[in-house]
Amino acid sequence: MSSGGAEDDIPQGERKTVTDFCYLLDKSKQLFNGLRDLPQYGQKQWQSYFGRTFDVYTKLWKFQQQHRQVLDNRYGLKRWQIGEIASKIGQLYYHYYLRTSETSYLNEAFSFYSAIRQRSYYSQVNKEDRPELVVKKLRYYARFIVVCLLLNKMDVVKDLVKELSDEIEDYTHRFNTEDQVEWNLVLQEVAAFIEADPVMVLNDDNTIVITSNRLAETGAPLLEQGMIVGQLSLADALIIGNCSNQVKFSELTVDMFRMLQALEREPMNLASQMNKPGMQESADKPTRRENPHKYLLYKPTFSQLYTFLAASFKELPANSVLLIYLSATGVFPTGRSDSEGPYDFGGVLTNSNRDIINGDAIHKRNQSHKEMHCLHPGDLYPFTRKPLFIIVDSSNSVAYKNFTNLFGQPLVCLLSPTAYPKALQDQSQRGSLFTLFLNNPLMAFLFVSGLSSMRRGLWEKCQEYLRKINRDIAQLLTHSRSIDQAFLQFFGDEFLRLLLTRFIFCSATMRMHKIFRETRNYPESYPQLPRDETVENPHLQKHILELASILDVRNVFLENTIDDY
Repeated sequence: MSSGGAEDDIPQGERKTVTDFCYLLDKSKQLFNGLRDLPQYGQKQWQSYFGRTFDVYTKLWKFQQQHRQVLDNRYGLKRWQIGEIASKIGQLYYHYYLRTSETSYLNEAFSFYSAIRQRSYYSQVNKEDRPELVVKKLRYYARFIVVCLLLNKMDVVKDLVKELSDEIEDYTHRFNTEDQVEWNLVLQEVAAFIEADPVMVLNDDNTIVITSNRLAETGAPLLEQGMIVGQLSLADALIIGNCSNQVKFSELTVDMFRMLQALEREPMNLASQMNKPGMQESADKPTRRENPHKYLLYKPTFSQLYTFLAASFKELPANSVLLIYLSATGVFPTGRSDSEGPYDFGGVLTNSNRDIINGDAIHKRNQSHKEMHCLHPGDLYPFTRKPLFIIVDSSNSVAYKNFTNLFGQPLVCLLSPTAYPKALQDQSQRGSLFTLFLNNPLMAFLFVSGLSSMRRGLWEKCQEYLRKINRDIAQLLTHSRSIDQAFLQFFGDEFLRLLLTRFIFCSATMRMHKIFRETRNYPESYPQLPRDETVENPHLQKHILELASILDVRNVFLENTIDDY
């Protein structure tokens, strides 16, 4: 510089390379930090900003590859800094998945996160006496684990958890930090999350088979010729988790995780189809999404929930359905009410730290007032102006049975049992049985049958038989003469068709099971399904007994169910 130091000897071209790199690096950080200021709801405002951010990161990534030697020599580029750029690109792809619900972007995030590990970009971090750099590495591991969980790469998850555990031990040993408990909690959460499934499917060598529960091409029963169903399609879904004490990882409870997978198709690899997201959809005519758009809301307040709900409602395209999934602690009415309106049956809990005592108990200021931090059935009435499909998994799900269809639009509520037989209650931390039936009906069937593991060959045989059961349930629904038309109006959509057939299978299974003997042990729906034509249909009951026979668990089911009522 002024003293004519070594920097004066740097060739002009190399100096420009360093200047250009610094510009791109600063610009990328500025744009990335701006992402958190974008509204989380609404599907259009964010796209151009995301596109610009991807543009800069793409240029930055290619630039450091092309000029690595100059940057090593003249800028002092360290491998962890390259890792940071790759990690940010992985985060961008993951957030693009969250914004669009396109599972293909998870594969892109996985590619970048995986490259960081394979190329050991963070390996030298532990040699530097800077705890904040180690925290960057730990956060990278946590993010990578989330992506692997969502892609069902459980073998990789287990390796990452072991590596993360070693890294945390080294970090806490070297630096006397206050966040040791926090990082150990992350390890405990992910360990509990990967053990949430109650049944293991095993290969012949006793390795665990990883089963995917996203919609495959053969997943939903096909519509046969002559089936008259609606043309509505599922466009938007709110997945809400507010169960106290349920296993969760990274603001995703087990129930939320299972439901989001039930609303997604199997991912494809996008590498050959795209350069960067954000530029794929034309502003004038967006291409139709493969998956319904989703909002994942972990323990939202009433205000947050209503804001996202209103945004979804506002942007719902014509001939489309909004799905609301509620997995939450029940809020029950206190005292007696003279009326039986939509605010008199309680509902499910929304988040307010002030009013939650020991998890479930609600502190009441006045017995005559309604609970403020509760989503009452009446709160959803304004949104029934458009087709609405509601799933409630809660100890007070039946509050939503008291709906009134004010606007004549298609409206269906699928409601969980409000209590389970005592033999099954200890599993609630690992996710609800009702949601498991909607996500993986065979695993749920095995669980209620008392089975905890199964060979792959038998699993596949049972899956094939379950597909036949689903086809027959579809026929029962579409041939019924007394079914409410709302069910049929939703039946044209693959995702909703699968949820409806699984709901009926769940309900029929529980009604035939010997230990499910109380009314509160059974799922319900609004409008009510004609029992004799669906959940208590003898043809369906025969199928369930046949499935039980294949598994050699027929003894846990009633043979002559109808005679027992």
